[in-house]
Amino acid sequence: MGTETGAQIVPDNPEIQDNAYEGVKIPHRALLILKKTLLLILGQWLIIGMGIACLLAYLFPNVAKHGGIIKSQGSILYGAVGLVFLISGLSIPRSKLYTHMFNWRLHALVQVTSFLFVPAVVLAVVHLIIATDPGRLIDPAVLAGFILTSAIPTTIASNVVMTRSAGGDDAAALVEVLIANFLGPFLTAGWTVTLMPKTAEFELWRSGSSDMSQMYRDVFKQLGLSALLPLVIGQLIRWTWEKQTVYILQKFYVAKFSTGCMILLVWTTFSSAFATDSLETLTTQTVIFTVLFNVALYLFLTVVCFTLARPPQALRKTTWGKRVFRPMPPEEAIAVCFCGPAKTTALGIPLLYAMYDSMDLYTKSKTSIPVLLYTTEQIFVAHFMVYVLRWWKRQLEREEKRDSESVVEGIVE
Repeated sequence: MGTETGAQIVPDNPEIQDNAYEGVKIPHRALLILKKTLLLILGQWLIIGMGIACLLAYLFPNVAKHGGIIKSQGSILYGAVGLVFLISGLSIPRSKLYTHMFNWRLHALVQVTSFLFVPAVVLAVVHLIIATDPGRLIDPAVLAGFILTSAIPTTIASNVVMTRSAGGDDAAALVEVLIANFLGPFLTAGWTVTLMPKTAEFELWRSGSSDMSQMYRDVFKQLGLSALLPLVIGQLIRWTWEKQTVYILQKFYVAKFSTGCMILLVWTTFSSAFATDSLETLTTQTVIFTVLFNVALYLFLTVVCFTLARPPQALRKTTWGKRVFRPMPPEEAIAVCFCGPAKTTALGIPLLYAMYDSMDLYTKSKTSIPVLLYTTEQIFVAHFMVYVLRWWKRQLEREEKRDSESVVEGIVE
């Protein structure tokens, strides 16, 4: 009949046992599926949050636009970015910051890519479009905006957040961000005007404003208050109460707040674009080209940065090749992959308005579209690159572990 176990009677027949437990297995399986689904959604919460931010920007553009209800030029561009750098200051040991200040190879690779290689690639594409598009289906204002985008420095907040999420060296990313945004105000304006095509339709963008003093004041004020000051405060707190700071960071997952700040930056960026109707008036060809070219450019630049940071083994066969093409540590290579292709709205938009202060708002808004879309799309693409680079780093760690185990086994034998 059955076996008595305490107060339960378990049937001896296996078929009866399966039927008896079938009602337990199904709900348990359903709970597992539900749990995996929720974890998947939580893993993509940045993308979901950015989608919601774009929707809110479209429905209520006046709330978070530049000069809107919440004064996002102060509350978000200072507050959200400042919080990111405060958390970075709390999280990064001072020895790592000091080490990377003298990492010349890292500086050369990131800054040359950002200020020389990216403009060269974009300028070649712009001239190709001018030569093959006699009907001007692609708006010249957008092409001028791409040249401006290529010349601005790497972004401030997302590089640090994405590098940290991928398991990279966020101290390296932080140092490169600060250097680039210090150089940017001096390099970008003149570089943009120099690179503008010498054709009649670009004459408006070649004659920029001669008085850039106000722009320099605004940019350095923003860089000081939203980046340098929070970073210094965070470092001082960490130096004074290091154990307590590390405990709070780990206990309350403080680093997640940095990711939330990225959603706020997307919200204010798209609110300004929708408020001026500049997106809606572009031709379909211009919109499709801009969206697809941004993704293709970012992925191409990521591959280039990864190849430069971790050159192929074939280039390191000779003694000379080993010295010249020495691979960077995986953590630094990840930082390069995020810092090299990225661009910032924090400098790009103020610079655009300062350079072309006499230009009408509609034309300035159209010129800003590449800056707005590229800096937003780069966050989407970088979010998925986090998983790719994290997987790559884990593969390297597994290979190193297997090699070390093989060496130990060989010694024992």
